[in-house]
Amino acid sequence: MTIAGPAVTLDRPAVTPAPLIDPFARAITYLRVSVTDRCDFRCVYCMAEHMSFLPKADLLTLEELDRLCTAFVAKGVRKLRLTGGEPLVRRGIMTLFASLSRHLKSGALDELTVTTNGSQLGKYAAELKGYGVERINVSLDTLDPDKFRAITRWGDLDKVIAGIDAAQAAGLKVKINAVALKGVNENELAGLVSWSHGRGMDMTIIEVMPLGEIGENRLDQYLPLSMVRAQLAERFSFEDIDYKTGGPARYVRVKETGGRLGFITPMTHNFCESCNRVRITCTGTLYMCLGQEDAADLRAPLRASESNDALYAAIDEAITRKPKGHDFVIDRRHKRPALSRHMSVTGG
Repeated sequence: MTIAGPAVTLDRPAVTPAPLIDPFARAITYLRVSVTDRCDFRCVYCMAEHMSFLPKADLLTLEELDRLCTAFVAKGVRKLRLTGGEPLVRRGIMTLFASLSRHLKSGALDELTVTTNGSQLGKYAAELKGYGVERINVSLDTLDPDKFRAITRWGDLDKVIAGIDAAQAAGLKVKINAVALKGVNENELAGLVSWSHGRGMDMTIIEVMPLGEIGENRLDQYLPLSMVRAQLAERFSFEDIDYKTGGPARYVRVKETGGRLGFITPMTHNFCESCNRVRITCTGTLYMCLGQEDAADLRAPLRASESNDALYAAIDEAITRKPKGHDFVIDRRHKRPALSRHMSVTGG
């Protein structure tokens, strides 16, 4: 099954495009694509309660997203993650998974995956598996229904747990992503580790990131993972392991559970030395670094011609500007986010 329209005829480079190597000799092999800035939750660390979303006319069509992803696959991307907002609320999104799955079948792509809040997994888990998705990330910060509703503002924990059940029943490997929130869930993280590992799921804990005005004080939210790890070490024994998923997490084995636990530390430990990732927004803006404002417009060259020559040139030029690392910091004097754009715009 493929997406109808011009995208099917456009992934035909006459000459193999040059691979993506940044100025620091890092190969770019991992692309994260935000397919929508919309979400059915309003998590307190991600969005304001009353968000203004992009006009639908500004978004790339599913056919354009397919063509853009295909261009990156042709240039050496081996892992593709669809994100949002909540990617599974995008109308017709399964047609994009269906079309991109051809790159898995051809061997051009090693992995097609998705990060989701879990709310739509009951509907789509089996289809995702059918299109070659093998593992997914589910964002889940608490197992307390009332606290879950408070964190997500609109979310239903039972629906998310049912979605996780459906994903595992379909044969998908699930990893739980939890954001550490000071005074909110810090005392629950050990229990969340035990629950995740008890269901055969890896888990990653993430520091809150200073992106976008959200109507909350990030100084109140921020909890260094050095403190989290020290607290968890009072209950668990950790063994450092050499395990990578392509992302920035550093993993340990929890001896008591046998499961893997990752830590993503954009604030307390810069993880940029091995960065192999770039991000594209649902409007076709390429961000070479999540923690920098520098970006490149790929929508214009994408729409300028049926040939991909201008698109490849724009991608190549952008990668020459990929920085060595990000500059995340929470502004303690003015209590402003490090960057004005919301995580839901850039993609998780």
